[in-house]
Amino acid sequence: MNKFGSLLTVSLLSGAVTLGAYKFFLEPNNSGKLTIASPNYAKNVSLGAENIDFTTAAENTVHAVVHVKNVSVSKVPSNPLMEFFYGYQGPREQTQIGTGSGVIITEDGYIVTNNHVIQDATEIEVTLNNNKSYKAKLIGTDSKMDVALLKVDADEKLPYVVFGDSDAIKVGEWVLAVGNPYNLNSTVTAGIVSAKARNLSNNGIQSFIQTDAAVNPGNSGGALVNTRGELVGINTMISSPTGSYAGYSFAVPSNLTRKIIEDLMQFGNVQRGVLGVEGGELNSNYAKELGIKETQGFYINKVTKNSGAEKAGVTKGDIIVQLDDKKITSFSELSAYINTKRPNDVIQVTVLRNGKQKILPVKLTKKEILNYEFNGIEFEDLDAADKKQFNVKEGIKIKKVNNPEFTEYSDILDGAIIISIDGMKAKDMETVSSYLAKKENQKARYQIISKNGQMYSIIM
Repeated sequence: MNKFGSLLTVSLLSGAVTLGAYKFFLEPNNSGKLTIASPNYAKNVSLGAENIDFTTAAENTVHAVVHVKNVSVSKVPSNPLMEFFYGYQGPREQTQIGTGSGVIITEDGYIVTNNHVIQDATEIEVTLNNNKSYKAKLIGTDSKMDVALLKVDADEKLPYVVFGDSDAIKVGEWVLAVGNPYNLNSTVTAGIVSAKARNLSNNGIQSFIQTDAAVNPGNSGGALVNTRGELVGINTMISSPTGSYAGYSFAVPSNLTRKIIEDLMQFGNVQRGVLGVEGGELNSNYAKELGIKETQGFYINKVTKNSGAEKAGVTKGDIIVQLDDKKITSFSELSAYINTKRPNDVIQVTVLRNGKQKILPVKLTKKEILNYEFNGIEFEDLDAADKKQFNVKEGIKIKKVNNPEFTEYSDILDGAIIISIDGMKAKDMETVSSYLAKKENQKARYQIISKNGQMYSIIM
């Protein structure tokens, strides 16, 4: 995770009481996909805020931003002291209400917000800018990218925002943040794009737009729009020592948001394509360690078996410098682009090999069919049957043991479920592969559940 100083902490824009989300409009075409606004290459460099008209973009966006209320009910265990003095009371139900923002993306009532805004909700209510309220249905979520899709059945055509191209925005470009901070409805703030492809996660799969537009608790899920009123991001996080705005805010790029929404609409879940490489982004120190001159790009130190990258001829030691027409200088840029694609999409991967550029067409693979191997042990993600059999919600499975050093444990290891590695929860293959890639050939301590249900702790 990128660090902004020992005193700064990255916090979600919503808490137990206040949650945030933005509204934005999308325009469906005949294919059911969301329409992207045409690119506008007009330059407004050197124009100050006083020379730019924000009013049209603000006016259009506030009507597409909604207020989201999340009602959740949880059971509170009884208090032994209260039982002693007042007799048995038993568990009690406690109702919590969180509020935030959302963005209308179609005239028939589809709304995008953050996953954390509606997480664990037993009831979701959406209030429009005209004060009309509707019960909302949760269509689907992507917890990794913190995006959720809602649907309301309104008695009218709703205002909506069209998607802009988040890849086309430039650092220094003016943007507006629209949401409901501290329950102050229809609040608009302005700022510039401070950075792109900002990685704030441990595994590097997230890639945010950083802005200095003021956002606060309640803005989560709200809209980040350009001066033409096109949606370029969904505000999600702030970096702050206090929990309130301190100069940094972060948004999920609209291109990634749009892809997630289309997946949820068409497939009911998020379709993720996998390139099938592991490695690290280059810098001066890493390049010196590798004995190479290049200091930018993504260095490949392993290619996954049966992946599209392996089939296309990508090899260890290649340096990815471009995907299609997008330059790649970091892992967050690479993952941000791949996350907008689906299995079976073909990407033109430009690599540096022995100082020469080579373009390789790679067909992205569905991650569920790939295996990961570390120290002679093959792993794979759990399927629904595994989770039910072992009564676990997350973990990875040992598919095969190829290392003769561990043959004495084969009866225990074959088909076992790994629940943690070195004390870290083994949530899925993405989490585990990112962690083990840093250990190289070092051994790790695995907490496993064998096929017969016994728990073991093994170093291998």
